[in-house]
Amino acid sequence: MPSPYRAIFAAPGSKAFSAAGLLGRMPLSMVGVGILTMISEITGRYAMASALTGTLALAAAVIGPQVSRLVDQYGQRRVLRPATLIAVASVSGLLLAAANGLPDWTLFVFAAIAGCVPSVGAMVRARWTVIYRDSARDLHTAYSFESVVDEVCFIFGPILAIGLSTTWFPEAGPLIAAVCLLVGVWLLTAQRDTEPEPHPRGEHTDRTSALRSPGLQVLAGTFVATGAIFGSIDVATLAFAGEQGHKSSASFILAIWALGSCLAGIVFGLLHLKGRTELRWVLGVCAMAVSMIPLLLAGNLPILAVALFVSGLAIAPTMITTMALIEAHVPRAKLTEGMTWISTGLAVGVAIGSSVTGLVIDAAGARSGYVVSLSAGAAAAAVAFAGYRRLTRPAQGEEPSSDGGHTDEDDSGDSREERSGRVA
Repeated sequence: MPSPYRAIFAAPGSKAFSAAGLLGRMPLSMVGVGILTMISEITGRYAMASALTGTLALAAAVIGPQVSRLVDQYGQRRVLRPATLIAVASVSGLLLAAANGLPDWTLFVFAAIAGCVPSVGAMVRARWTVIYRDSARDLHTAYSFESVVDEVCFIFGPILAIGLSTTWFPEAGPLIAAVCLLVGVWLLTAQRDTEPEPHPRGEHTDRTSALRSPGLQVLAGTFVATGAIFGSIDVATLAFAGEQGHKSSASFILAIWALGSCLAGIVFGLLHLKGRTELRWVLGVCAMAVSMIPLLLAGNLPILAVALFVSGLAIAPTMITTMALIEAHVPRAKLTEGMTWISTGLAVGVAIGSSVTGLVIDAAGARSGYVVSLSAGAAAAAVAFAGYRRLTRPAQGEEPSSDGGHTDEDDSGDSREERSGRVA
């Protein structure tokens, strides 16, 4: 591992909570595709399977930020453990209902309750933020590493979930995902030394949501469109591979997409670029949008795999920059909630993108599904451009988590207190 990555793990407890976070994050990429595969294997009803995964995504979008808001207030251990138990119990109920042929409405009830699954990635990033609050360089490397971990989950998670459900038994994929969530969260919350200090809501504390931040509104809005890119590509690639007679290849092609993002994230973590973070973020969103064009031109699976690999190169750097901007625009007492709103935007976008793409594919064929991807990319770029000025304005209200983060010229490692002229 390159030396900057070795350096961040010199902090006590960092290896342990990062490893627990990896395990707890695997369900992020396993549950949805696992449920999709399970229902299609049991009933052959793809519309039903898509509706269930969409319900789960939307429920997570609604409940997830509230769980993270409670985490900021009461601490990770007190909130994550009961929330995880509820989520795991709900997924278990969903599996039992599907296996025993219970009425469809029971499946949707369990899927909706399972939306309280915590955002493990936000919890891990919050721990890194506490450790390296005064070192922008190390925090950039830590955020980069976590984005790489996200992509590793998306490389292996779908392959594992689909493989388990198709070769073992239909419920195996989501079942193993639930076990990973339970074990990962328990190991993470057992590490009290690195747990961020809670910020109880006192009489004089701002009780409003982190989403009141204009900068966070821009980021979350953009990532709704970004999520639509992800959701549309998943569905379109599955359908395209099916049309080509190699449906099982879809998971490997999507893994190549994630691999491109993973490699870009590793390299980006080694760089300490100068200039405005907001401008680099807008350029990253635009790069994602432009990279959708070659997907429309792919005539076979190998060309599609290459096009998706190139498209993936823009994802992790944009996500890493997004986390830096969240830290600049969200008060420290609401940081976990702020990070979760990005996941919420993605979840909503994935649900919208996958649903719309399914309708388009039914009407005009698999390749037309990538028109939705291109349209979503254009929408993301438009929102980013429209909100650029909001991102360049200083955060209002409570003190943000960082000193503003508008440039990376302060990546030298000097303390943020010295750069901002105030005590963090």
